[in-house]
Amino acid sequence: MDEPRPRRRPRYPGRNPRRFEEKYKERDPARFPETVAKVVASGKTPAGTHRPVLVAEVLDALRPAPGLVAVDATLGYGAHAAALLPRLLPGGRLVGLDADPVELPRTEARLRDLGFGEEVLTVRRSSFAGLSKVLSGLGLETVDLLLADLGVSSMQLDDPARGFTFREDGPLDMRMNPVRGLSAAQLLARVSEARLAALLEENADEPHAAAIARAVVTARGLRPVDTTAALADAVRRALSALPERVRQEEGDDPVRQTFQALRIEVNDELGALRALLTALPGCLAPGGRVAILTFHSGEDRLVKKAFQAGARAGVFSDWSREPVRPGPEEVRANPRARPAKLRWALRAETGDLPAF
Repeated sequence: MDEPRPRRRPRYPGRNPRRFEEKYKERDPARFPETVAKVVASGKTPAGTHRPVLVAEVLDALRPAPGLVAVDATLGYGAHAAALLPRLLPGGRLVGLDADPVELPRTEARLRDLGFGEEVLTVRRSSFAGLSKVLSGLGLETVDLLLADLGVSSMQLDDPARGFTFREDGPLDMRMNPVRGLSAAQLLARVSEARLAALLEENADEPHAAAIARAVVTARGLRPVDTTAALADAVRRALSALPERVRQEEGDDPVRQTFQALRIEVNDELGALRALLTALPGCLAPGGRVAILTFHSGEDRLVKKAFQAGARAGVFSDWSREPVRPGPEEVRANPRARPAKLRWALRAETGDLPAF
């Protein structure tokens, strides 16, 4: 019997494919390293991957050393974890958390392939809001280092099936865990115009919040706003009455900020951050260090407020009063790093963080 002929990989049209599904060369770096190198050199992130932000600065803030126990509370693509793990050896370990059931197994497999076994790397599917519970289940009272990168991974942003992007049409989902809670489409189907405007202001500082909320509610009266394209179109219609100069200056920022505001609400990201900040004193060992990367003003305000209150209460003996930001070179190489802010704090010997 003849051997079955190998199945050929699909071809994409043209030299520069736009659709995520057609970018198979970028998503297979082992076979096509030259393609990935070209994408990186152009200042873009290869499809299906993630470029970590402020890696050197995170390492400087956390100061990982052999024998320490660290937590990466937002494992994502695993790039920060891959930088931390060698510095914890020998004798140390890292606990990686992520709520995304789609990407977490892939990330764990990548880190295992780098040689990090169960004895040094423990992976758990959990939001960072459940940090205390995870540590208790592992028999860990406290840890020495904690990192939380609050940005959405590029793997999620790039995949239209997840609903985080408006660059291509797809279902309006936006859930980090696609099987839990309301999707963005379900939220938009029931939220009031006033509440939607408030969400846009609170979660994205959107100056046109009222007009966008009115346009979305009008649009859903005609047909469901259940795709990324439908939502983006509604936002653009809301801004059509603005002067041409203003529309050109703002570009797609209002669309981007609308998506951000809904994503934050769908995943209760600010609630999870509050839970993490409240749990920090009980999870960090004396002298332990925490570093948190934020990507919008609401997150940064919460972190700054918590570190400031903790310093006053004697919980933190030192903290970054000014955020660390990516430099021009990093922003040029990775435009998605532009809004990032890094704050860190050093756990004191005693003290409890007050509620806020």
